[in-house]
Amino acid sequence: MPKSKQNPVFAMMEEREDSETKRLHQDAGGSHVRRINPKNGILEMMLRPIRWLRMLSEELHWSFVLGVVIVYGISQGFGVGLSRVSTQYYMKDEQKSLCGMSSSIGALLGFSLSGFFVHLVGAKGVFGLLAIPASLVVLVGILLRESQVRNFAYRKVKEKIVDASKAMWTTLKCRDVWRPCLYMYLSLALGLHIHEGMFYWYTDAKEGPSFSQEVVGSIFSVGAVGSLFGVLLYQNFLKNHPFRDILFWAQLLHGVSGLLDLVLVLRINLKLGMPDYFFVVVDEAVSRMIGRIKWMPFLVLSSKLCPSGIEGTFFALIMSIDHIGLLSSAWSGGLVLHMLNVTRTQFDNLWIAIVIRSLLRLIPIGFLFLIPRSDPNLSILPSEMLRTKRGNDVLEPGNIEMATLVNSI
Repeated sequence: MPKSKQNPVFAMMEEREDSETKRLHQDAGGSHVRRINPKNGILEMMLRPIRWLRMLSEELHWSFVLGVVIVYGISQGFGVGLSRVSTQYYMKDEQKSLCGMSSSIGALLGFSLSGFFVHLVGAKGVFGLLAIPASLVVLVGILLRESQVRNFAYRKVKEKIVDASKAMWTTLKCRDVWRPCLYMYLSLALGLHIHEGMFYWYTDAKEGPSFSQEVVGSIFSVGAVGSLFGVLLYQNFLKNHPFRDILFWAQLLHGVSGLLDLVLVLRINLKLGMPDYFFVVVDEAVSRMIGRIKWMPFLVLSSKLCPSGIEGTFFALIMSIDHIGLLSSAWSGGLVLHMLNVTRTQFDNLWIAIVIRSLLRLIPIGFLFLIPRSDPNLSILPSEMLRTKRGNDVLEPGNIEMATLVNSI
């Protein structure tokens, strides 16, 4: 956010961090820069979140730090991950598109109203409003009808865990499974996440366009419209095309679209007579649309890699691999910004980070041979993995949890 609206506590913490950084880079005379061991720099980057938590604990009450952990760790991290794993596998392709469309509409409403609610009810009021969707999820869980399992063999739980672990390891060793998983990880990990640097540049009054909170919220809301449009494109025109073809064009456009940020940071858009707000809106909409078109095949492909008997468990494993890729992207992007000395107020090398990100996004194209070039409507796994453990009978829909939802469309 602009400096005039910055929280004084965070401003003081930022000054402390800047002073520590200056002490590391300057000697007693303040004229010579020390040579820093690259290993120490990487270690310092990895320990920075812990240092920020320590400074937060010193400047604020411990309850604030606990609230940050609960909101971002448990609520947004654990809660969202658990909900995705528990429902997304049991959705057909049409239902995955419906889920993506619903999330895009929700993001559109949320980003559109975010700045308004922050000014109307404040930060605490916004967190109170965020409790309403969580309570609605609990209500849905209460109203959902499920058949009760009687005489469950609890003594066989250990045996089932061992069998599931063996089945997962056997499945991972399958060539048709680990190759797509590897590609999904590389595709996500190589897309450097430098959103923090771009966000600070958006709101910087000196070098950036100095957007306000309401303007940033409206930009992200238009991005949600682009995401919704990407879902509609995939559902109506792309879902029957081979995964490899879709991912080739999606990955190529994903890399090229990153250069739009370069045009913005170098202020080329102003030389062409295009206002900052208009260009940022177009950039956000196009990027989110391409990102959604790229993500939808991943979801469909992940559901087709799950063998019978451990569908939900293996889908959770694949989603974990994807989230490790996103985590690698975030850490790598932060490391690149740190090495290029891109901070909340310094953006001289931000354009270099954008170029590096765009080039790295093109690398996964060379690994597309890991994705099968088969009909997306056909099964990918060998026939023996599509059968139950007890025999050669194909798993009946009645034995699959939430199968009624799958067959309803």
